[in-house]
Formats: sequence, structure tokens, C-alpha cells
Amino acid sequence: MLDLAYPIDDSVDINGHTYELDLSFDNVLRLFDLLNDDEVDDLGKAELGLLMLINDELADYEPQDKVDVFVHLFKSTIGKETEDNQPVDIEGNPMPSNSGNDEKVYSIKEDAEYIFASFYQDYRIDLLEQQGILHWNKFKALLGGLKKDTRFKEILEIRQMDLPKGKGSSKQREKIKELKKQYALKGDD
Repeated sequence: MLDLAYPIDDSVDINGHTYELDLSFDNVLRLFDLLNDDEVDDLGKAELGLLMLINDELADYEPQDKVDVFVHLFKSTIGKETEDNQPVDIEGNPMPSNSGNDEKVYSIKEDAEYIFASFYQDYRIDLLEQQGILHWNKFKALLGGLKKDTRFKEILEIRQMDLPKGKGSSKQREKIKELKKQYALKGDD
């Protein structure tokens, strides 16, 4: 979470050694890919995750200690939003927080082209040029602040649109159903 009163501090102390965390948005997105990979066991995820976050797999540590350090780092940085504010899924996507609707509204992975185009339209930011630079927290803040007329926000509106009820709305209902189907999330993340 951004705090405008203080600079972003991405350093962490582990047993007397200070590490700089790599919380660039693209690194965090790759970390989510790793965490979703069913072919990698928990220890492998922890070791690779540590390499991604602090560029050190902590080879001198016992396996469970590596897992514990990784989980702590993840929860205290990327997963901190879960405790502080709106919950996020394993990809870092904010989960719906109102009206008991648990339907996923977007996927950073599936909506990547819309997000890229919207960032460029709204902020003139080329996300590919920002890889390794743009911090995860800044990325999330900018994503949440996109204007309504960006493609990404338009698609979110379609996905959340209620179907009209009553007489004379069948054509409009069919058009909205067609749009919802066209922009539905596949869920293959």
C-alpha cells in the first residue's frame, strides 16, 4: 500500500543481513505465476520465490525455514493488502468486497492487453518499458485510478452490468449477454 508521507522501503533484514526486495510489478506477476504452478512443490516455490524477491535462496537455511521466510516476506509485502484492506487473490487481483458477490471481475493475466492499452491511453506509460522499474504498489494504484473511458474499465463495466428486466428490454438484454460472453474471463490462470 502506498503511503504518501513516507518513501517506499523495500529492504528487509534476515538474520543480520539486509536484502533489497524486487517488488517491480512484472517480478510480482511472475511470482504469482510461480505460486500457481502445480508442478512446483512448496519448497521449490519458496526457493525460487526467495531468488525472485531477494536474489538469494538462503542455501544455508533448513527447508522449512526457507518456506517460513518466504511466506513471511510475501505476507508482509505483496500479501499485506489482504490484511490491511481489500482482499486479493493469489494473483494479486482485488477480490470483490461488496454485496456478497464473489465473482472475479478481472484477471491481470487475461486482461493484460486491455491493461497495457489503458495505461498507455491514460498515463502514456508503456508497461513493457517499465518492467523492472515500476513498483507493484504504484502499479496497483495506477490500475485502480484508470479513467472510465479506458478499454479496461469499459470491459469491467460490461462484466458487472446487470441485465435489464421488464417488457421491451429483450434486445438490450441479448446485446448485453453477447458482450458479457465476448469479454468473459476464461479462468485458465
